[in-house]
Amino acid sequence: MDESQQFLNPSDEQIKRLLERYTKVAVVGLSPDPNRPSHGVARYLQNRGFKIISVNPNEKKILGQKAYPDLRSIPEKVEIVNIFRKSDHVPPIVDEAIKIDARVIWMQEGVINHPAAVKASQNGIIVVMDRCMLKEFRALCE
Repeated sequence: MDESQQFLNPSDEQIKRLLERYTKVAVVGLSPDPNRPSHGVARYLQNRGFKIISVNPNEKKILGQKAYPDLRSIPEKVEIVNIFRKSDHVPPIVDEAIKIDARVIWMQEGVINHPAAVKASQNGIIVVMDRCMLKEFRALCE
């Protein structure tokens, strides 16, 4: 069996529980451009009570909050790492998420990396892959 067959997204009920439980979200690849999907999703979640922590090495501030160059630079506990990067950029982000003891890695729609998902799962991190956090929150929690 190859690694892609070892990964399954959590059930809707499990996703609902994690969205209700974890509220500190580091958004890797958050754009300052309001027309970009990452910005819209982060703003929506911020307006629903999530604490959004921007991770973008090219920015100082996004959505009114300090932006950090990487996950290791964030001075507080991160619960969810929401990834808005190309799929081939995911493995080093997962490695950082493991180091900072994140609880959840959320790869947005179109972001798919089975080996990284398996590695995160094997390190005790819940993984949601190829799903939109905004859409899931709307469908399951509103």
